[in-house]
Amino acid sequence: MKVMLLTAGTRGDVEPFFALARAAAARGHQVRIAIPENSGADTAGLDTVSLRMDFARLVSDQGVSPRAAARTFRTVIRPAVGQLLSAAVEHIVAFAPDVVVYHPKVLSAPAAARRLGIPSVLVETVPALTPTREFPSPIIPAASLGPLNRASYAPARAATLMFRRELQSALDLLPPGRTPATETRATLIPVSPHLLPRPSDWPESVHLTGHWADKPAATEIDDELEAFLNGGDVVYAGFGSMKAGDARARGEAIIEAARRNGLRALVATGWGGIDIPAAAMGGDVLVRKSVAHHLVLPRAAAAIYHGGAGTVHAVARAGVPSVVVPFIADQPFWGAVLHRRGLGPQPVPYRKLTADTLARVLGEAGSCRGQAARTGELVRAEDGTAVALGVLENLAGA
Repeated sequence: MKVMLLTAGTRGDVEPFFALARAAAARGHQVRIAIPENSGADTAGLDTVSLRMDFARLVSDQGVSPRAAARTFRTVIRPAVGQLLSAAVEHIVAFAPDVVVYHPKVLSAPAAARRLGIPSVLVETVPALTPTREFPSPIIPAASLGPLNRASYAPARAATLMFRRELQSALDLLPPGRTPATETRATLIPVSPHLLPRPSDWPESVHLTGHWADKPAATEIDDELEAFLNGGDVVYAGFGSMKAGDARARGEAIIEAARRNGLRALVATGWGGIDIPAAAMGGDVLVRKSVAHHLVLPRAAAAIYHGGAGTVHAVARAGVPSVVVPFIADQPFWGAVLHRRGLGPQPVPYRKLTADTLARVLGEAGSCRGQAARTGELVRAEDGTAVALGVLENLAGA
């Protein structure tokens, strides 16, 4: 089976696709994956091609402010998306796959597959496109809208209209006179059912597979990090690609909250969402740009993070409590999900983060350790990529 994977966004959008790509290759399938520039994820052993859009630079230049995105929509975002959509079509045509598996941001992928007569499969890394009565769209900050829950999914599904000109330009690259169109055949949602049970009203074509994660590499922790982890109870803090507000004040709050709870702080500064001033440093603080989650999280007392879907699953798999500080999009949703499941305290929006508030919720996280450990055992037992590959093989007749 020839599988064309296409994903777009930040590292949390890329890594699950990499896990699926490696699992598919291990089963003997031919796999090519189209990815954004500068994703930060490990491409070793993968056949990758570029979608010619750098989400890392976009976030670094503009932060995560919707207002900034609105100001630069025509001059920056629209041209960048146009490049991505055209690149996706070019790669699908060049590879001639048996099945196309795509992230929702790659709007041209299903349209190109339809024109070429190839089955396509949508991957919702966040379940924001398949309506359900059980909860509103994860990109809407509401616990429930009652009878309007299903209607809340309409705006996300209308994204194609925002880029219809770019989409048409991309599809003009397709050769004429090909096989009649086929519709998207399935939806894969790489989310653990132990975090989000499958809604009863999802159609049978929607598969909640469990999370997609690479098997941990045999990477060793360096001596400095090993000594730090062995020096006492540690809280991990990292906000990935989130860059908004006062990063220095946020760093000071994290260090102060950790110290009030008798914890050492391992801080991953990521793309600049946390800044630790020299005055806050000490033997109980270790700062890195990034760390290997699978190596450090199981040894942490708790994790303070933004609530992106990838990190949510990494922390859940590690079996430690979550302290979620959401910034945008689906992050409040995941924070609320974890709180309802007894895996962490009530999330604290980043604009309301103070040392006092963070110290309090970090203290509350201790009561979640038992439930977090039990859930970790269940999540580690999942094999989401195997479930997903079973769906793809059935569609392609492999």
